[in-house]
Amino acid sequence: MVLNKSMITPNKLQKGDTVGIVSTARKISKEELTPALKLLEKWGLKAVLGKTIDAEENQFAGSDDLRASDFQQMLDDPKVKAIWCARGGYGTVRIIDKLDFSAFKKNPKWIVGYSDVTVLHSHIHNFGIETLHAQMCLEIENKTEEARESIRRVLFGEAYTLDFTGNGPAINAGAQNIKGVLIGGNLSVLYSLCGSTSEMKTDGKILFIEDLDEMLYHVDRMMMNLKRSGYLKNLKALIIGGMTEMKDNKVYFGKTAEEIIVDLVKEYNYPVILNFPAGHIADNRALIMGREVELKIADNQITLKF
Repeated sequence: MVLNKSMITPNKLQKGDTVGIVSTARKISKEELTPALKLLEKWGLKAVLGKTIDAEENQFAGSDDLRASDFQQMLDDPKVKAIWCARGGYGTVRIIDKLDFSAFKKNPKWIVGYSDVTVLHSHIHNFGIETLHAQMCLEIENKTEEARESIRRVLFGEAYTLDFTGNGPAINAGAQNIKGVLIGGNLSVLYSLCGSTSEMKTDGKILFIEDLDEMLYHVDRMMMNLKRSGYLKNLKALIIGGMTEMKDNKVYFGKTAEEIIVDLVKEYNYPVILNFPAGHIADNRALIMGREVELKIADNQITLKF
């Protein structure tokens, strides 16, 4: 493992290493993993499937106990150099308190996934260990080549910088160069963790949020809670990724998800980045959670250097 100032970076992978694939949430079949397995083979990596693959208990990939023990085995197995979550949905929070991270803390490995896997990103962040917010195995073939390549670059310890031309910062624009620890993930999951031992401390950090299939007034309610609880006050910057397939009532809320968020943080003196290429979108680029990053803003060009 590598010390990165106050955070620990898991060891980089080498060709021939083994990646464990498990589902901490919804059920998934081995057949659905075929593209991900072919991708790992292309990268020169081996895959070992957990017992949760092909397991089923209603919507879950087996019982809570099975999902917990499966993930635990991958955490503790020294031959498994990274854990790639098979899919999201809902369920990771049901097993987080059943997990023992003692061995993981001594020998950290990359935990890869996003959406419901935000539970793991947030929980592990409090150990001072970096994690990889990136596409799960499911539907990896439908993502951009840049999204797939970003996972490989991080896993193999290669230099990684994310550049994109967006719609520019929504507020507090202007050329800026900001350094801070990157945290965050799925807004709904972060909201659900507030007040628990898995919540993140946001002061002085760069917060990333994204979400899928939420009612617009739910977005407003979640953001209001984060604001009133002080999570949004002392950020270095706020990055908004995909706010995808948002829904509204017959009586319209009157704002998009992005407009809701911007309106609630406009009083704060930090930049807000819109349309960032991460989240439930085709171009779901990898983000190293817990890494101190450099965020450069120059007109319409945004650079995030890890």
